[in-house]
Amino acid sequence: MFQVLVVLIIHAVLVMAAVWGAAALWFRLPGTLTQRRLAIACWSLAALALVLLGVQGHWLATGLLVLMMAALLTWWFRLQPTHDRPWSGDVAYLATGEVQGNRLTLHHVRDFDWRTRDEADEHWNERSYDLDRLDSADMIVSSWGRPGVAHVMISFGFEGERFVLFSVEVRRLKGERFSEIGGFFRQYELAIVATEERDAVGLRAEVRGERVSLFRLRMSRKAMRSLLLAYVDEANALAESPRFYNTVTANCSTLIFDMARGIGARLPFDYRLLVTDRLPGYAFKVGGLWPGLSLPELEDKGRIDEKARQAHRAPDFSQCIRSEVPGWDLASPSERSPGTKASDTGTKQ
Repeated sequence: MFQVLVVLIIHAVLVMAAVWGAAALWFRLPGTLTQRRLAIACWSLAALALVLLGVQGHWLATGLLVLMMAALLTWWFRLQPTHDRPWSGDVAYLATGEVQGNRLTLHHVRDFDWRTRDEADEHWNERSYDLDRLDSADMIVSSWGRPGVAHVMISFGFEGERFVLFSVEVRRLKGERFSEIGGFFRQYELAIVATEERDAVGLRAEVRGERVSLFRLRMSRKAMRSLLLAYVDEANALAESPRFYNTVTANCSTLIFDMARGIGARLPFDYRLLVTDRLPGYAFKVGGLWPGLSLPELEDKGRIDEKARQAHRAPDFSQCIRSEVPGWDLASPSERSPGTKASDTGTKQ
């Protein structure tokens, strides 16, 4: 009886491995749709036949299935990310930057005027920022109705006049659509994009019709500067050495978490880092959001999608979307500062 149970467990594991292998072939095997379907059909039929024979005691069949999986894994681990592919226009360039004294210069800052989801007047610019004027950081969360899923971006402000937004995204090919499942199977490379807010927020609120919320982060100037420079360092490293996007381990929230820890924040791991539409709740729990209000109040007052639609591409777009948002509804820049009560990491110690 014990021997039968061991055989069943071994073959159950092999069945799951074969299913994973079929998905890996679907998302990463080169060729036409017909060719991929044929390859997956052959793989699935061969795996099924070998599993059935193995369960019946034909260990040669089990050995052949193991060899099949070994060959597939050899191919899988030889896949390498690259910068040399026909990218979609919105991720054609990756952000890079350098600091000289107190000046930050960013290259390839995106400033698209979006007409549809796939069409825009494309502009890539070089921007320079005075780090001594950096005094705000905001978390912008965009969701589109899928439970547990949202996109998280961080925007840095310079005395309420200029803003630059960083977005960790999938680097899609021209005409390619995003698939959360494909993100588990090395279908996409990783991209860090720096944009004007009217580009990234306007695209999500106005063109895609998503729900967009803005949360002022409770951070000291030192922590803001460290996080901004961490983004720049991460972007430069990514431009030098491409990486695969992963829906769980290398996405818009986990990279923020890693960078925050990298600058000294003592942040506990939490399931909400993976369930990205719950990330505001996590930030609230660790004391990272603007104080004095409950989380529901911050979420309600932080809705900016309708404001973004009304502002469109107005010169004061960033100021318009912040109207009445907690932390931005105060009179002077000094009042808008979280002060010394916030730690250098922006979290409770």
